[in-house]
Amino acid sequence: MSTTDAPAAVKVPAAVEKSVVKFVAEHGGSGTAVLQYLGKQGVRITLVGADGILGDRVVADLATAKALVERVDGLTETDEWDRELGSIVTPTAKHWGRMAGWVAHQTRFPKARNWKLFAGA
Repeated sequence: MSTTDAPAAVKVPAAVEKSVVKFVAEHGGSGTAVLQYLGKQGVRITLVGADGILGDRVVADLATAKALVERVDGLTETDEWDRELGSIVTPTAKHWGRMAGWVAHQTRFPKARNWKLFAGA
């Protein structure tokens, strides 16, 4: 391989690109992407719309994530969660439920294992 060879083009999955374009369009026409390396699983792209709504997608690697951000109009990349970005985030009730996992739908919880220690307090 010579040093003049062009790098191979990164293929962004069409379904991921389509969903990110739709997210940006539905949430103010612009947004910010925070890229977070997950290890073998890939890279999480956390999306924050102009209206503060959260979304996320996972892609195979950092090159794919960066290529996706470049291809979507109105989407910018940031390296970290800063105070300004965190202050506009407004999770929806549905998002809270997904973050809570199985606990979100519980009405009864098991007794704490250490309840005897605090029974007389």
